[in-house]
Amino acid sequence: MGKKKVVWKKVEGIVELTPHGSNRMRNGNGYQGNQHTQQNQHYQNHQNHQSHQNHAAQNNNQNSIQETAVVEKIVSRTMLLAKGQMKRLRAVLDERVEIHGRGNFPTISTKLIDLIRCVRTHLGAAQVRARDIRLNGGAASFVASSDDFTYADLDLIFPIQIDDESGENAEKTIFESIREAVFTTIRELMPDNIGKEKFDFETLKDVYIRKMIKVASDNDVWSLFSLNNEYGRCIELKFVNKMKRQFEFSVDSFQIHLDPLLDDFESCEQKKVTIESMYGDIHQAINHLHERLIDTVKPEEIRGGGLLKYCHLIIRGYKAAKPWNCRKLERYMCSRFFIDFPDLNSQENKLRNYLDSHFGTSFNGVTYDQWSSSGSDTESEASTSQATSSSLLVTGQAKYDFLMLLYRVIDESTVCLMAHERHMTLNMIDRVAFQLSMQCYSPPNFSSGSSTPPRTTLFYLPPDAATWIPVI
Repeated sequence: MGKKKVVWKKVEGIVELTPHGSNRMRNGNGYQGNQHTQQNQHYQNHQNHQSHQNHAAQNNNQNSIQETAVVEKIVSRTMLLAKGQMKRLRAVLDERVEIHGRGNFPTISTKLIDLIRCVRTHLGAAQVRARDIRLNGGAASFVASSDDFTYADLDLIFPIQIDDESGENAEKTIFESIREAVFTTIRELMPDNIGKEKFDFETLKDVYIRKMIKVASDNDVWSLFSLNNEYGRCIELKFVNKMKRQFEFSVDSFQIHLDPLLDDFESCEQKKVTIESMYGDIHQAINHLHERLIDTVKPEEIRGGGLLKYCHLIIRGYKAAKPWNCRKLERYMCSRFFIDFPDLNSQENKLRNYLDSHFGTSFNGVTYDQWSSSGSDTESEASTSQATSSSLLVTGQAKYDFLMLLYRVIDESTVCLMAHERHMTLNMIDRVAFQLSMQCYSPPNFSSGSSTPPRTTLFYLPPDAATWIPVI
């Protein structure tokens, strides 16, 4: 037999004698494949190791991206007012506001900053501690916005502290003290030449208070005093211990903290003043204000009046920030409207009060509502009459558009009522719109000093006509 050929191989530092042609070799780990197979396995192991490293690196990068995204989603609900916003705030606080008395009682005229200071002083005298004072409503939106529009509602919020251990009697005592502070403020701001000390609080309530509300429940403990103004520019003083919902939409969610300005108003533009959005994201809320977008959170918590505010924003040119969610939002608001105002009388009263409060009246050609521009008195009787008719027509048209939109929303989005109940509400809205289109009120003649209701003049508005034709 021929000799076998011997081949020397070095494997991992070990020299072994392997017969030629054999496809196995012996090592300390038992039988394995040939060298090429082992090299392939080593290469494959190296590739797998590299793949694991790359995969781990990708996971780390993804985790880092996710962490970065989480950081980017952290938003702030507060910011400092810019220089231009501070100028607007100064103009608001320096504005003279009027509280109109009924009958022969005089009009109270004062700067808003003086009214705030006076309320704060009398709250302190009544041993009621307000944590801070905030400007809310249309005035706060005006300060936050870069657009030039006027406003009607001046809302002031006084957060008050009531200890949880305090009983019902203590809470009642605090609200009685608040009531006393408000009426003392009104009496102090009255003109000095009328013997104001002789008027008691009940008289002042009947003369100068448009609306007074107290709410006491598990989630809401607050009171409201709405000071009367015949132009719809009512000042609302709200004293809040707890309030579940402090806004309706993002564009009316702003609260401006006024405390840094109250003691040194002359240098207010050098102060640092904070604006807060109860909506959550202050920058997004301001963007909605600039872009005229309607958005909210937890729409099921919006009170019944939110439906009217929604329709008012729509006729002002606002649009839904999330159009695909618009119908769902309308359903929520319709349901809450009929929960808060279950009978036809309460619905009509709320609707008429909203029209009076938010669309204003006209006098000498000036339309007093939160969206119109201010003007000056006209010089001639003819121009005054023409301007007044034009203003009345514009205001009446805005009210009519508002009612027709409300009719459409209730008709299409109400799911909580029986058909005949919905039809009764729709008929009521149609009746109010018809009455509005058929009548218009002459502006009050303040020169005579009388505040009695003016004589009613009926007008007829033909289809596609630009002017109203007097009937009576």
